[in-house]
Amino acid sequence: MPDADSARATAREAIALLTAGAGFTEHRPPPRPLPPDGPLGWSGYDAARERASARTGEEESVVYGTGVVGDRACVLLSFEFGFLGGSLGRNTGDRLAAAYELALTRRLPLLALVATGGSRMQEGMVALTQLQRVAAASTRLRAAGLPQIAVVRDPTTGGGWATVGAGADVVLALPGAQVGFAGSRVRPPDADPYAYSAEGQFAAGQVDAVVPADELAATVTQWLRALGPHEDLPAAPVPRALPTAGAGTGSTAGAGTRSTAGAGTRSTAGAGTRSTAGAGTRSAAGAGTEAASGTGSAAGPGSAAGGGAVAPLPGTGREAVARARDPRRPRAEAYLADYFAVRLPLHGDRSGATDPGLLCGLGLRADGQPVAYVAQCGTPTRPAGYRAAARTIRLADRLGVPVLTLVDTPGAANDAEAERAGAGAAIADTFAAIAAARVPVTTLVIGEGGSGGALALAAPDNTHVTVDSYFSVIAPELAAAILKRPPSETGATADQLRLRPQDLVDLGFALSIVG
Repeated sequence: MPDADSARATAREAIALLTAGAGFTEHRPPPRPLPPDGPLGWSGYDAARERASARTGEEESVVYGTGVVGDRACVLLSFEFGFLGGSLGRNTGDRLAAAYELALTRRLPLLALVATGGSRMQEGMVALTQLQRVAAASTRLRAAGLPQIAVVRDPTTGGGWATVGAGADVVLALPGAQVGFAGSRVRPPDADPYAYSAEGQFAAGQVDAVVPADELAATVTQWLRALGPHEDLPAAPVPRALPTAGAGTGSTAGAGTRSTAGAGTRSTAGAGTRSTAGAGTRSAAGAGTEAASGTGSAAGPGSAAGGGAVAPLPGTGREAVARARDPRRPRAEAYLADYFAVRLPLHGDRSGATDPGLLCGLGLRADGQPVAYVAQCGTPTRPAGYRAAARTIRLADRLGVPVLTLVDTPGAANDAEAERAGAGAAIADTFAAIAAARVPVTTLVIGEGGSGGALALAAPDNTHVTVDSYFSVIAPELAAAILKRPPSETGATADQLRLRPQDLVDLGFALSIVG
């Protein structure tokens, strides 16, 4: 077993760290000899390759084949940094293209263990164009609905980072690894080294998790379970209702998923809510893997977390808004913890920003069903949050994983910084991601539904609401101000907006009230 704390493991040690006793079967592409001293006739290149081979025991800078990580078969490719700095030449490109093709042919996920300095200088443009080959192979795999995971080791720079690494669906990094497009010898002399580290890339939303080596196998196993490939997964069940801490329970009529009386009301009792088998939670060690405390069960008739009944419906619009803004109300974190046995966060918008008020990722329920989630946390959602949401929804759609969205925001962030960061375009892209999704999307409004910033994450035909939520075209206070009404008329304005949970069902916006 290789040393999990080794600063720079070999290609085969990195593979063994993940496959352990499950084994690895190496593959090799057909040999294609290079001309003397390579395509450029670079003096001494053949001798350098011979020394690299003698030092590492490898014929090239990449090893690839099939293996099993945890209980999941996959194609692994691993860079050998000791072979000319893990650089990409023509023969490296042959191996990378063959690895992607192997994954495509066998319909297996691709797991890349990256440690490279980029393109091989001694092969010039022939080496550089291997990046185009990798991008094309990755695109074919993506179109086939097969996932790609990259584990970036120390160092991962240049074209290798910009293709195999950053181009993966999920990017995990080892602590302290140097990660960045610019290598240490070509970046500005006054550059902040943190920006080129695994931790810096995580802070900038370019890496999904920084995972210690001894926790890597467990984390990758969970990701492989979540990402698939999968066939014909059912829609995400509607989460069960959670009680407001310290609030009176009141009395409720009906069972877990409730319909309201009145014309135009749809009865959906029991629809979309499903009880899952199996007790207890599943946990996985590792940063980037969150073990939830709940069982991941959906609502059953008349049930709520903790065994209590859910509060009655609000009598007025003002009450609905007050309850949605109550700090004791359960938030996204509580719903996700109750819904999933394991959560695997996707972090950042891949454009240099993050939004801590929006949680994204994939999770495994107690019965093992994967569900992608996007959850607002009650704060104004920033452009980075919307971009991360669109990224998550599109990934789930491509892999055939159902989506759950939890809506809870007073609205999109509207400060000058948000405008400069492209708020309008980011919201538009999220609307488009939901509209284009072929997988089922389930939405539960758990708090504030503030205008378009909330609607962007709502499923048009499968939205449900809790008893302590509201949804409105505009906040009542702002509506009263626009209508030039005094603050004393805010409550009456809220009633006119018909924003209560039961109003939303009557209007046809929501299918049911969960509670």
